[in-house]
Amino acid sequence: MTTHTNPSTSLDPDNTTFKFPSHYSFPPFFTLQPVHTTRTSQLHSWSRLIQSYCQHHHLWTLSLTDALPSPLFTNTHLSRSLSLRDAREIISWMTTSEAGRRAEWTSPTSSTSSTSSTSTTSGDREDQKTRCYIFWRRPEEWASVIEEWVDRTGQKGSVLTLYEIVESESTRKEEFWGMERGLLERCLRVLVKGGRAQVFGREGSEGVKFF
Repeated sequence: MTTHTNPSTSLDPDNTTFKFPSHYSFPPFFTLQPVHTTRTSQLHSWSRLIQSYCQHHHLWTLSLTDALPSPLFTNTHLSRSLSLRDAREIISWMTTSEAGRRAEWTSPTSSTSSTSSTSTTSGDREDQKTRCYIFWRRPEEWASVIEEWVDRTGQKGSVLTLYEIVESESTRKEEFWGMERGLLERCLRVLVKGGRAQVFGREGSEGVKFF
């Protein structure tokens, strides 16, 4: 299954429609500070900014190497950029319970398939982590959103393909349209575990029945 891309999903520096918070114009914001209370406040601020930015641009994953020169991490007016080391620390903090588990590292070779969209193991070196999911909604929250759409459109008991859920014209205006396959399958597993859906069929041609 391929995922559609449109201009709003890019990290294009010419895209200026996103409204950055006021602290984005404060030069020290782009360097994590050594004082614990200040650093914690920064981490919370960066987490909110990253989630909002990804939600606005409909981004499911971030590649830090691609994102660092983008407006998310680089303020060209200030000539300030977040370092890769600080970006990794922010994302790692976002994976914690303290941060609400709003991110998750993925394998450097991950793609949108379920077999490769796996989180990194504890043995992975910190300096190898460059790609992550950003959960502006966590998988269990997305599961509820998808389930609400099924209820609203009267499709309980129907069998839907993964394509129909996230790529068809019928869901183009839904917030989950264009969702990456690996994340979609995680959301569906939440529903399956709760007895609210069943997934069947071979990989690449799965069907989902909602109860």
